[in-house]
Amino acid sequence: MPKAAEGRRGGPLIVTEDAELLDDLLRLCAAAGAEPEVHHGLPERGGGWEAAPLVLVGDDAAGRVRGAVRRPGVFLVGRDQDDPDVWRRAVEIGADHVLRLPDAEQWLVDRIADAAEGVGRQALTVGVIGGRGGSGASTLACALAVTAARGGHRTMLVDGDPLGGGLDVLLGGEQAEGRRWPDFAASRGRVAGGALEESLPRLHALRVLSWDRGDSVVIPPEAMRAVLAAARRRGGLVVVDLPRRVDEGVVEVLAQLDLGLLVVPAELRAVAAAKRVSSVVGMLLRDLRVVVRGPYAAGLDEEWVAEALGLPLAGELPAEPGLPAALDRGAPPGTDARGPLGRFCAAFWEQALAVGGSVTP
Repeated sequence: MPKAAEGRRGGPLIVTEDAELLDDLLRLCAAAGAEPEVHHGLPERGGGWEAAPLVLVGDDAAGRVRGAVRRPGVFLVGRDQDDPDVWRRAVEIGADHVLRLPDAEQWLVDRIADAAEGVGRQALTVGVIGGRGGSGASTLACALAVTAARGGHRTMLVDGDPLGGGLDVLLGGEQAEGRRWPDFAASRGRVAGGALEESLPRLHALRVLSWDRGDSVVIPPEAMRAVLAAARRRGGLVVVDLPRRVDEGVVEVLAQLDLGLLVVPAELRAVAAAKRVSSVVGMLLRDLRVVVRGPYAAGLDEEWVAEALGLPLAGELPAEPGLPAALDRGAPPGTDARGPLGRFCAAFWEQALAVGGSVTP
């Protein structure tokens, strides 16, 4: 039988002559955003059986693939819930799983989508939150993303603060075409990572998920969870700008972060405010570190601020007098690799990515 589609990278192989089962499997592949290759029996050697990331064998075809090269990722799929011989057939073809439809449909869609996306190492995900209002957290989040993208990393910047004015504005891309948060408000279950990435505005070699200029500022927690999970599955680096107020949506984001950076100006009132933020965020995020931003009030230094907050020090961020003027000219934060902000971000990523993407304090 000819291919149902040429199949993009990650498309599963379907082996069946059962027309009704094939319709079901094609429907599930479409839901997962995958284009399968379809055969009645075992493909010729060197074809889809060994190359496909996932093989879906219909109950009717188990006998025809018996003797095929053993490989992982083979699923035996059917509808008969009471078939006593199904496990014997699964052992004969080396199947990893026996799936009965329709009960296993959602689980199978997720596995097909994983294969279609080529899911591997998840993105290193960093959240940035201000210790008080005006601390510069959004500026740092943008600079981290710009620096990562300049270094050749697949990078996504996620604006988690609906009242922050929009990170696309800070990057000079408020008119750029692409989807914004309100477009994902109805998202549930699984969001395809590739489709998410391609739908977002591309600014300064990175993808940006920000807010539109409308009045909608509420994203359900389920949508926040689904979208961020999709972003992480694409790999690379994800930077999230977080609000200081922790609601249900922010809880979903914190649960998916690898580490958080708490930006604190070196002032006594800022430290007092940051203590309240860290006490809440620290309950939900295991790895929270402080970034101390200058200029320093009399008698304060970065070590004192970190000790007062009881957090490890991620580094100090000296004052950058020319930054406001650069932002007014439309230069995004982090553009100047030799400035204090650019140097901090480069040093942070160098440390964070030093050992295979692991993050060490």
